Amino acid sequence: MKKLALHWQILLGMAAGVLFALLMTNFSWGSEFISDWIKPFGNIFINALKLIAVPLILASLIKGISDLKDISKLSKMGTRTILIYIVTTVIAVSIGLGMVNLIKPGSTITEETRNELIASYEGDASTRIADAERQKEAGPLQALEDLVPSNIFAAAGDNANMLQVIFFAIFFGIGLILIPEETAKPVKSFFDGFNEVILKLIDLIMLAAPYGVFALLAALVVESPSTDLFAALAMYAVTVIIGLLLMIGVYLLIVWIFTGRNPAFFENGIAPAQLLGFSTSSSAATLPVTMERVEEHLGVHEEVTSFVLPIGATINMDGTSLYQAVAAVFIAQAFGMDLSFGAQLGIIATATLASIGSAAVPGAGMVMLVIVLAQAGIPEAGLALIFAVDRPLDMCRTTVNITGDAAVSMIVAKSIDKLGEPHARNWNDNLPKGQK
Repeated sequence: MKKLALHWQILLGMAAGVLFALLMTNFSWGSEFISDWIKPFGNIFINALKLIAVPLILASLIKGISDLKDISKLSKMGTRTILIYIVTTVIAVSIGLGMVNLIKPGSTITEETRNELIASYEGDASTRIADAERQKEAGPLQALEDLVPSNIFAAAGDNANMLQVIFFAIFFGIGLILIPEETAKPVKSFFDGFNEVILKLIDLIMLAAPYGVFALLAALVVESPSTDLFAALAMYAVTVIIGLLLMIGVYLLIVWIFTGRNPAFFENGIAPAQLLGFSTSSSAATLPVTMERVEEHLGVHEEVTSFVLPIGATINMDGTSLYQAVAAVFIAQAFGMDLSFGAQLGIIATATLASIGSAAVPGAGMVMLVIVLAQAGIPEAGLALIFAVDRPLDMCRTTVNITGDAAVSMIVAKSIDKLGEPHARNWNDNLPKGQK
């Protein structure tokens, strides 16, 4: 097992988890056994990743910004990062709209199936609609107000407040640049060492990755809804997946064009992070691994990864935006509505803006979808139509979100001459030879 590349180990763990769950469902006690004795190990694995997400952002961002020694470099990198993220999001939404108008999956849903789905998931839909209503009631500058924390320790205590932690880290890093170098040196040395410790913890957690994804996939299989509902929504799911695959193709193409690195190099470097994103459905939980893979296996300089990737995990939701576009038009088709070109342009704008405010946690895209539906005049109750397949599609779109973050970090790094050769590190690099 140790001789296999990490992404193959993770794939084997995922396949074993699915097969084990399918085997256990043949026994009356099998599902309960997985829920009680297997699923907790998957949750422990996710919690371990989430545990170091905030310390990693603090350490790496403060270190990366203080290494710049020039605020103008930060401004240039920040402007390019946000512009590229917005462009890729618009491309993703456009692909989603193109695919859903071409395949028309909503026309395959019968009225009977539609009513059955609405009845089954009406409660779940109502909860998300209520959450979205609270978000819409906030003022136009609420997002800007929420960006600045009143207490950094309170902000760091919740992974949903990632943007607040990023704001503090950038603010702190700028402060380090502006004070005399001798005064800043002890603080900078602390964060340099702290960052190295966190990176080593990531290496240790990744040793358990194949077992963690085994538990996560086994739990997913036994908790999935009936195959009848999956069959009814098959065309919708296929439309989303085709769109997501096309978006990954776009990333591979732009990486090849702008950095000269071939698709195989990119995929081999980022594959473990993609698979973990698929297993956890969370960009935030996968962020520590994404940063490690992009820096050590794609050759992106640390000062770029420490800035571009944490921001990407919170505002770059290309997979989520694409899914929102497909879901909105699918629901309209299922209700027999014909959306005008203007309404679909509105979906592009709303989905792009909604993706920026979408939290990097499982299921957050569903709340933002309510806002997209309301803007286009599509019945929000139709949200219940897609709940049955939301979790597996959430896994797929998280994979695309992570791929986009990595691709943009390579492009930004190339544009400021911070893209070098990979230099992978192992968890036991610093042990004496006899102890390895």
